[in-house]
Amino acid sequence: MAKARIAVIGAGLMGHGIAQVFALAGHEVSIHDSVAASLDSAKARILANLEDLGDDPSAVERVRPTADLAAAVREADYVVEAVLEDLPLKQKLFAEIETHVRPGTILASNTSVIPITNIMEDLRDRSRALGTHWWNPPYLVPLVEVIGTQWTSPAAIDSTMALHKAAGKMPVHVKKDVPGFVGNRLQHALWREAIALVERGVCDAETVDTVIKASFGRRLAVLGPLENADLVGTDLTLAIHKTVLPDIENRRGPSPYLEALVANGKLGFKSGEGFRPWSAQAQAALRAKVLQHLKKARTADG
Repeated sequence: MAKARIAVIGAGLMGHGIAQVFALAGHEVSIHDSVAASLDSAKARILANLEDLGDDPSAVERVRPTADLAAAVREADYVVEAVLEDLPLKQKLFAEIETHVRPGTILASNTSVIPITNIMEDLRDRSRALGTHWWNPPYLVPLVEVIGTQWTSPAAIDSTMALHKAAGKMPVHVKKDVPGFVGNRLQHALWREAIALVERGVCDAETVDTVIKASFGRRLAVLGPLENADLVGTDLTLAIHKTVLPDIENRRGPSPYLEALVANGKLGFKSGEGFRPWSAQAQAALRAKVLQHLKKARTADG
């Protein structure tokens, strides 16, 4: 896939960013969305990103928006879906896509947590179907989790890994299809304990975030948890676990505290309050801070 024909289905937050990455890598990209407003603005958003990052703005000319799904995927070597996290929608979409693509086309779903097996189980040829979990924003966060199912061929995995690596991403092979894959299982295990600490009155939400950002969060970009365990010693790690793990939150369902926030309309940024109150100014400042941090990391990565 030195010069592949890529089809991106979904022109929203993730889809237009994925299209941007592949176009910048030199691939011809068709992008489709059933929502006209999203499709019509896709190239303008991609161009704005390219200019903001100092990347080649001419890459946007390799992106071709189309309202016709069949036309978008018919000649594609690789199709990636980036629509809503809705299992029936994804299943229906891939059933339609399969009727239009060529036999060798790889089919990928960009989902955060839905098992790929559930999405692809009704396809006629499941050997070419897999998952690629990109992180937001796709053009700044390097990781892409490549998830195979029991049916996915090694060739499809290898080709997908090579395609993403050549596009400047950092693909990792998730060898077993489980809900949340690797990244979101780790992230939400942390979130579960963070919520529990607030729920139990150990500290407030601001303290949780401060503790993480001002302590082990500083190391996470260069020191993973298992590297850290080896650094301090597995014997010390075991001793710590014997003391702390019995007291860590382990309920199987969501926190009642979180459920109450949602029930009371405290939905975070979108309502102005979640675990903490958020003014419009505070929201803008945090978004800008995160974006600037990711840009600096991208520059440091070269």
